[in-house]
Amino acid sequence: MVLAIVYTVNSKQTGIAWKIKSGGVEMKGLKVLVLTMMLLVVSASIVYAEDKVTGSASIGVFNKYVFRGYEFSSKSIVVQPAVTVSYKGFSAGFWGNIDSNEHTTQSFAGSPNRLGESFNEVDLTLSYTYSIGRLGLTGGYIYYGTKYAPETEELFLSAGYDVITKPTLTIYRDITSFPGTYINLSLSYSEKIYKDVTLDLGASAGYFAGDDDAFRTEGGTGKKYRAFHDGMVKAGFTIPVAKNLSLQPVAQYWVPLSDNAKKHGYNPNGHIDDTFVTGLNLTFNF
Repeated sequence: MVLAIVYTVNSKQTGIAWKIKSGGVEMKGLKVLVLTMMLLVVSASIVYAEDKVTGSASIGVFNKYVFRGYEFSSKSIVVQPAVTVSYKGFSAGFWGNIDSNEHTTQSFAGSPNRLGESFNEVDLTLSYTYSIGRLGLTGGYIYYGTKYAPETEELFLSAGYDVITKPTLTIYRDITSFPGTYINLSLSYSEKIYKDVTLDLGASAGYFAGDDDAFRTEGGTGKKYRAFHDGMVKAGFTIPVAKNLSLQPVAQYWVPLSDNAKKHGYNPNGHIDDTFVTGLNLTFNF
């Protein structure tokens, strides 16, 4: 992926605006420039650090893009590149979504004035993890640069316990465009089944509470949307193909967890359907 930093004059405001273009996604604002520069500086610095640096680079190909139960693609293939670099508990990450042929769904109107092939999302994450025995605590920040909706930001806090099912509870708080709180509990388990090939199982459940009038039901006149939201179960394999390189076929099944989550009129962001997702990740760990 190539990042191009473009200097422009914004005719609607006094002064200078910055834009960052990434394969068709345009992310506006000085904060995006600062975040991107921080990611580059952190990544470059830790590469030359004496202590061990860890991370991964992956590319996934899936039949759908589903986020917290919402379908953000349909009748197309999505490609999702990702890079994460970690050093002494600090992590910086990039994630993107490329839709080969955008179509509208019950939750997704498509990018403005354009359907079809689109690089429609870039997410940037900064986080820090602190471990106390088996307990891992992580706090962080996520920037969502979406072509199909206003850009937004979240703060999150996560607690995970290193036992056989690796239970992890994460609380996300949107602080910009869509004020609300999302809580997710996840479980995961891996077992070797042949040499270094593992069977990977997982499940999660989410609860969502919207805060402002954008999350009111019945066209903005009803109650605010608060409900057990999405559930997901998944199964897959991790298959080593070379040193530090693995192939990961996976299948996910998403369901609404309450009547409110699946009602057409009650869920303002579009109701959640039963959705089956299949795909393949190629991951390089370092």
